[in-house]
Amino acid sequence: MPAKDGGYFSRLVRKLTSDVEELDADDLSEKSEAGGAQRACDCRSGDEVTVLGRLRSVDLCPASDVATLEAALFDGTDEVTLVWLGRRRIPGIEPGRTIKVRGRMADRNGQKVLYNPYYELLQPT
Repeated sequence: MPAKDGGYFSRLVRKLTSDVEELDADDLSEKSEAGGAQRACDCRSGDEVTVLGRLRSVDLCPASDVATLEAALFDGTDEVTLVWLGRRRIPGIEPGRTIKVRGRMADRNGQKVLYNPYYELLQPT
């Protein structure tokens, strides 16, 4: 029983002394793992991946020929850029939304990218 109390006490002290962003990242990482997704930090270019996280930003990037919708997904370990080619808007894809995406990981200028990923909008918890 003492070890259990020590574990609880350690977690409590950590929660009281950690900053909010760090706690949020830990929470996202735990949700991702519980949801059966891979940690973004472990994903490599060329891998077929499933990542679960929260959208930090969503931007329309109009190019001369094709508009692109780009979103930054953070899972608590790393950020992945989601790119939907030829899309100006996708209902439900908005900052703060938690989603699960699946696709083949690519690399664009040193950043992890999923092009036209399959996605599942998750209910807020």
